[in-house]
This record gives sequence, structure tokens and C-alpha cells, in this order.
Amino acid sequence: MFNSDSSKQKSPQQRFLLILGVAMIILFCTLAVVVAFFGDLINLDPLKFPQEYRVAFAVVLMIYAAIRFFRILRDNR
Repeated sequence: MFNSDSSKQKSPQQRFLLILGVAMIILFCTLAVVVAFFGDLINLDPLKFPQEYRVAFAVVLMIYAAIRFFRILRDNR
């Protein structure tokens, strides 16, 4: 009925790394949204960091967060 591998309790180190990984995914997604949509509010210089580069950087951050998310899913099985 239950798979013996998934019913075992995680060690404190594994639990901490899982929580840290999820926190980093949330951080990367939040940073991507802030850079893409609220760049003017955080005083990003439009001459040094134009809107096109901000959006491209946000897309890269979101892709990296997705890669980390799928890696966490794969490692928790």
C-alpha cells in the first residue's frame, strides 16, 4: 500500500536543504518579477540597464527557478 522509501522520515539535513531549495526558488521568482516590472521603483538606471535587458534577465531567472524546481521534484522521489 505504501512505498517503503517514500514513507521514511527525512533526516534534518535533507529537510533543511528542501526548505532552503524552495526558499531560493521563491526568491528567484520574486527577484525576476521585481526586476521586470518594478525596475523604475528600485532605481535601476535605464541607460545602464534598459527595459529589454531587464526582461531578458527576468526570463533567465525564471528559467533557472524552473530548473531548480524540477531538480527538487526529481530528488524527492
